[in-house]
Amino acid sequence: MNSPDNPPTAGAAASTARGSGRVAPDVVRCVAVAIVLAMTGAADAQEPEAPLPSFAELEAAGARIGEIRILNQDIFDTEDPKENNWLFRTANALHIQTRENVIETALLFKSGDRVSERLIDETERVLRAKHYLYDVRLRPFAYHDGVVDIEVATRDTWTLELGISAARSGGTNSSGISLQELNLLGTGTEVGFDRSNTVDRSSNTFEIANDHAFDGWTLLSYSRARNSDGSSDAAAIIRPFYALDARWAAGANVSRDDRIESIYNAGDVVSEYRHRQRKGEISGGWSQGRVDGWVRRYSIGVDVQDDAFALEPGRTAPAQLPPDEKLVVPFFRLEVVEDRFEKKQNRNQIGRPEFFALGLESTLQLGRAMTGLGSSRDAWVYSGSVSRGFEPTPDQTLVAAAAISGQYADGRVERQQIGANSQYYLEQGRRWVLYTAIAGDALTHAEPSQALLLGGDNGLRGYPLRYQSGQKRALFTLEERVHTDVYPFRLFRVGGAVFLDVGRAWGGNNVNAADPGWLANVGAGLRIFSVRAAFSTVVHVDLAFPVDPKGDVQRAQFLVRSKSSF
Repeated sequence: MNSPDNPPTAGAAASTARGSGRVAPDVVRCVAVAIVLAMTGAADAQEPEAPLPSFAELEAAGARIGEIRILNQDIFDTEDPKENNWLFRTANALHIQTRENVIETALLFKSGDRVSERLIDETERVLRAKHYLYDVRLRPFAYHDGVVDIEVATRDTWTLELGISAARSGGTNSSGISLQELNLLGTGTEVGFDRSNTVDRSSNTFEIANDHAFDGWTLLSYSRARNSDGSSDAAAIIRPFYALDARWAAGANVSRDDRIESIYNAGDVVSEYRHRQRKGEISGGWSQGRVDGWVRRYSIGVDVQDDAFALEPGRTAPAQLPPDEKLVVPFFRLEVVEDRFEKKQNRNQIGRPEFFALGLESTLQLGRAMTGLGSSRDAWVYSGSVSRGFEPTPDQTLVAAAAISGQYADGRVERQQIGANSQYYLEQGRRWVLYTAIAGDALTHAEPSQALLLGGDNGLRGYPLRYQSGQKRALFTLEERVHTDVYPFRLFRVGGAVFLDVGRAWGGNNVNAADPGWLANVGAGLRIFSVRAAFSTVVHVDLAFPVDPKGDVQRAQFLVRSKSSF
């Protein structure tokens, strides 16, 4: 049978009609189809549009960027029946959306540029780092004559926090009340007031910051705190190397801090003294940008640090106070970054993309303090860090890092801290991840305030706060993590973990004599992710059990605290 697209010829139709004595059925069908197409306009219908090329294909074709459309969306998608309710509609109505120009200034490309998949990916990383954005999608939405139009779709988070917080770790409680807005009037400006009570001090803090001032990449910040044991102030203006292709950076920051330092043993305060510190830095840097996948950055500047120590009336004095010291240090800094990032999911977050820096990243800074510039003594001041990621297989990620800082004066190394750590993730399915971490640190000729602490607040969850201290520290963590599909009220993601911690701090003059050896604990806990709030907090609710505890260490520790990741 002939189709409508291939009708019979006139001769064939006449022959069929003569042979049958009636109109050929195929001819009738063709006429009927033609009438219907004419009446409906379907005769002019076109084939479905082919899918648009990917950014990689557009780059290979040499396409240029035309229109850039910013599509900033509300916190909740009311077109989704699960999010179309009075509460979410009210939240959308009360929330002031991020201004388009705030998002536009964070883009690393502009109209007229050639398409670069690398810059598209880097822009996504930059935007996802903004606390006031919940989701980021970049896609081509039109392509014609070698020009592609790009849509930058974002979704806001709830940025106003008025709340009361409470936490417990290491057998101690902390609490706070805060009022913070992380996207004031949609401008990306952060402003907030916080009152907190911790084991160290109570504090009232005011902060304000904007990280896209002037050219869109300059940070302006100021903070002021009035504490039960002193006060602190800090201010900064910094234009950083905001992207791999950024060619220059400059900045200055100053701070003042007056506080009481505590020395711990077995979780108890054994001595205290007052520490007054003033710091400041001014620097400038330059770079050729990204060249063959690598970035090298060079900076020079001057760092000033003035430390003074004193006995505090009514407090138990330490055996010896650190000496007062002022260092004025001109320095040179070199940074090397390899452009190699991988997007993962369900590692430290639930259901949100995460970017792992798998390339080599290293920083080396060397400076010289001289009495002729106002320093209290001559000294070399140095610091450095290096990190590298690895992917043995697609479901494995390993990130290793090391750092060193210290001084060299009077023929010996002083106040040096050297440390290394690694984190390993093994994806065992869509929901399960095995996580391990190993870390070690060592101090050389350190001051008392530099003691390495280990306890319920920094890795050993089954023990009291700052239970061990020393000049050396080691910690091993093993966790089996589950990332569930539980999504209560479309506001929280829920996960869980079972864990093992093993660690020890030793060496120096303030070792825990009652329990100086290796410590271990096991436990389990919930992880509750606040995914629609700008604060991106993860509430950890853990129950940890020390293995073979000594003395008055409780047989179980209940911990509730907020962290930035799983």
